[in-house]
Amino acid sequence: MLTQKLNETPTESPRVSLFVYGTLKRGQRNHERFCRGVLAAGEATVRGRLYDLPYGFPALVVPKEDVRATGTTDYLADAEKQHSTGARPREAYPDWDMVYGELLAFDDPEERLPALDGLEGFRPGEESFYERVLVPATLTQTGATVLAWAYVIESANGVYLPGGRWPVSL
Repeated sequence: MLTQKLNETPTESPRVSLFVYGTLKRGQRNHERFCRGVLAAGEATVRGRLYDLPYGFPALVVPKEDVRATGTTDYLADAEKQHSTGARPREAYPDWDMVYGELLAFDDPEERLPALDGLEGFRPGEESFYERVLVPATLTQTGATVLAWAYVIESANGVYLPGGRWPVSL
């Protein structure tokens, strides 16, 4: 059911799926403000490395091979791209971890993506702190692989979290 909801594309506006791994997850400080109206949510993983930054939030590095597209200011086209690009199952790369987070689905890409891009400091076509990229994500419940947008950094920064989870439980 969750896989179907995350993959549905309504006729009036395409759905957009986001892989979140930090302050946008349910129960974290930015979820309520930026994720109202979520249509579906479920646990998921992506391949990458997670870092705890000194600013109170994490950052994700993903393998370049996993990046299917980079976000633009054409938010509807970005949402459509997510559904038109194939989500091949991920090949094994022993040098990368599984990063745990949530897959969230929305039906308002023209409002949602600019707001999230602003929060994450992503300015398409300019140098930015984070970059919004389209990557394969695997739903924990079903094992299905779907494409989702995620905010990533280019290289290692902060304290490496080998367990791939944030916040870190003590």
